[in-house]
Amino acid sequence: MSHLVRYSRYLSRFKTPHFPRSQHSTLPFSTTTEDYNRPSRPDPPPIRVALTESAGRGVFSTRKIGAGDLIHTAKPILAHPSLSTINTVCYFCLKKLTSTEFHGKGVAFCSQECKENAKVFYEVETKADWLAFDDYCRENRNEMQNKGLKYPLLVKRLACMVISGAASAESLDILQPSNLSHEMVLEMEEGYGLLKSGFAMANISDEQMAFLTKEWYNSVLARIRINAFRIELAVGSYEDLLSSAAACIEAEAAVGNAVYMLPSLYNHDCDPNAHIVWIDNADAQLKALCDVEEDEELRICYIDASMDHDARQSFLLQGFGFKCNCLRCLSGD
Repeated sequence: MSHLVRYSRYLSRFKTPHFPRSQHSTLPFSTTTEDYNRPSRPDPPPIRVALTESAGRGVFSTRKIGAGDLIHTAKPILAHPSLSTINTVCYFCLKKLTSTEFHGKGVAFCSQECKENAKVFYEVETKADWLAFDDYCRENRNEMQNKGLKYPLLVKRLACMVISGAASAESLDILQPSNLSHEMVLEMEEGYGLLKSGFAMANISDEQMAFLTKEWYNSVLARIRINAFRIELAVGSYEDLLSSAAACIEAEAAVGNAVYMLPSLYNHDCDPNAHIVWIDNADAQLKALCDVEEDEELRICYIDASMDHDARQSFLLQGFGFKCNCLRCLSGD
């Protein structure tokens, strides 16, 4: 039996952009390619991104998809292991380490390839002493989760990528941000200060850090807060992932967290027709839970679908900022 990964989402629906409201108005996003004559090129995924009538952008099927079929895969924009598993998973891809790991400075990689790929952030990161920042993340983890202030480690990784020139400071701007209260903004100040001082003490120049303003830090955290996947290793078949998602939300020992582009466009449904699994590492696989018709919207469940109606409504409103009006909720189930 393969080691798979359960998931929970910290994601909200995208608010309707200022485009004409048409259920099948396709946005300027494409998963296809113009060169279909190359035999080695895989078929494009059977999906398109379009506007929905009430939930902003969504993902729709372009043909019939069978139950259990792989819809598409997705590599993370950002991924970071949790501090509790930093010595047991690959520092780049989050794969569980074996006896053949490739060591870095205080961390390990599952392969030489991952060690090379990690240079986009690792060479900058290792110039600084992050003890105070890591202690801040570790000591305030439960408090930050309760107040919605999660994932500063992902912000640090993105900042390292921007400084190295491997990523743009606007990399996550396409993702919908959460609304931050004044209290949340104040709580973020300590993390921002520790992040900036860590780079400054490593002699990163002011020019290289020009993007690293308090506004940028808050904006990135606001996007990561509702668009990050919490990943935890599990044993079993992927069919039971949906019913056990709640355990991941509250789990103490997550493998790590990751942010993706296309999976962030999937809207929520308490009776979903798709879900996400991870096999071995942080590369996500979107699979169909049932037969899907052509032009049907593909939806995932952000929470534990086994909760009762009132619990689901409360969780979605408090955690994701919307009232669910899916068919299951409208029926009172």
